[in-house]
Amino acid sequence: MRLPVVAIVGRPNVGKSSLFNALAGRMISIVDPTAGVTRDRISTIIEAQGRYFELIDTGGYGIVDTDHLRRHVTDQIHQAIASADLVLFMVDVREGLMPLDQEVARLLRRASLHVIGVANKADTATQFPAAGEFGRLGFGDFVCLSAKNHLNTAVLVDRLVEELADLEVTEAPAEPVLKIAIVGKRNAGKSTLVNAMTGCQRVIVSEIPGTTRDAVDVRLERGDKTLLVIDTAGVRKTSKMSDPIEFYGYVRATRSIRRADVVLLLMDATVPVSEVDKKLAGFIAEQYRACILVVNKWDLAEDKAATEAYERYLTSELPGLAHAPIAFTTASEGKGVHEVLDLAIELFEQATTQIPTSRLNEAFEAIKSEHPAPARAGGVLPKLYYATQISTNPVTILMFVNRPQCFDENYKRFLVGRLRSMLPIAEVPIRLLARSHRTTDPSTRPRPTAGRSKVSEAGSASEDQTDMEG
Repeated sequence: MRLPVVAIVGRPNVGKSSLFNALAGRMISIVDPTAGVTRDRISTIIEAQGRYFELIDTGGYGIVDTDHLRRHVTDQIHQAIASADLVLFMVDVREGLMPLDQEVARLLRRASLHVIGVANKADTATQFPAAGEFGRLGFGDFVCLSAKNHLNTAVLVDRLVEELADLEVTEAPAEPVLKIAIVGKRNAGKSTLVNAMTGCQRVIVSEIPGTTRDAVDVRLERGDKTLLVIDTAGVRKTSKMSDPIEFYGYVRATRSIRRADVVLLLMDATVPVSEVDKKLAGFIAEQYRACILVVNKWDLAEDKAATEAYERYLTSELPGLAHAPIAFTTASEGKGVHEVLDLAIELFEQATTQIPTSRLNEAFEAIKSEHPAPARAGGVLPKLYYATQISTNPVTILMFVNRPQCFDENYKRFLVGRLRSMLPIAEVPIRLLARSHRTTDPSTRPRPTAGRSKVSEAGSASEDQTDMEG
């Protein structure tokens, strides 16, 4: 059953994003005194009194934007209204009735929607009477509240549940099986890629760098799977960030990498790999995120047939993601887009693979036979007794050895490389841990088993445990 949709609409700086975050119970939309911070439609699923609905934050209607995106923002507002079952019409009780409020009211009357008027920034009950003048807009009494201080937001929730009674959905929507974050430098085509995936103008696309500021979550269906695609703000060098909003967009982008199952690192085929690309690649590797290197605007590349040469170039420039598959797209024409989604699903399956302990140890025995670990200083020979997988996404393998400090990093990288070639985890990060096989109590010492390993076998990291990234 389709979720009811509630859209928050109003002129700039009346507190729409603050209310959105207050109802969601967490910080999703960027909140800043600067008018026009929100541009795209930001949405989330809300549960209230056992009922579910989709809540949409929109940009300020009638914004004067130095980036000349007013028409794009207005289009997004119209799309939100067109999809809405109910609109929260927000005004500022402290500033009173403004001409732009009247314009928004006319827009909503033409749409013939159910509307709840919300008079925000009423920090005390003494300000409530001032909301009386908004009755002239034709939507009855406005709910007075302070989104910032959470004053009377519970009253608004009660009204929402009441108004949506005929459309109530009491079953929680399906959780996405896969979260995909799209990151990259500014103007690489991230929003164009999202729109190509969804088949609609879900986020604003403009030639102006830095158009997307928030991280925008977009749910879509791929076969029988529900996916969550996260569009993020374009990143540039920290030294070149011009304002706090831009820096906050960068923070949101890195946060999106951490919460994603698969990351699409989007790069522009028409320009060389940049320091920003390398920085993002390094962060993705540090977080052990499965990644696809997506080369966009491939139709504009100088030599469109030289895919193998470009793959070698990327491997040399981004060695930490040498295992990551590479995809070539022209998002503006929809070319290669759905193949990227299928590849992301395949990567997620690799990253969540649980390898039986017996098979894992067979692989390690074969590796030891073909390439024994070299002796360390003092003639100590590193010995690997057995290994077990302790978690997935990232694939994390715990080796029990004689002396963890004796395992050279180069040999660890070799181990990871060989494991990729021998096991069905060739294109995802592998986190390799080493722990001494000795324990204080021999009876509690972990033993290899033929079945699947348990996360609890790893315990907490001891001081002689080391890890590395593959």
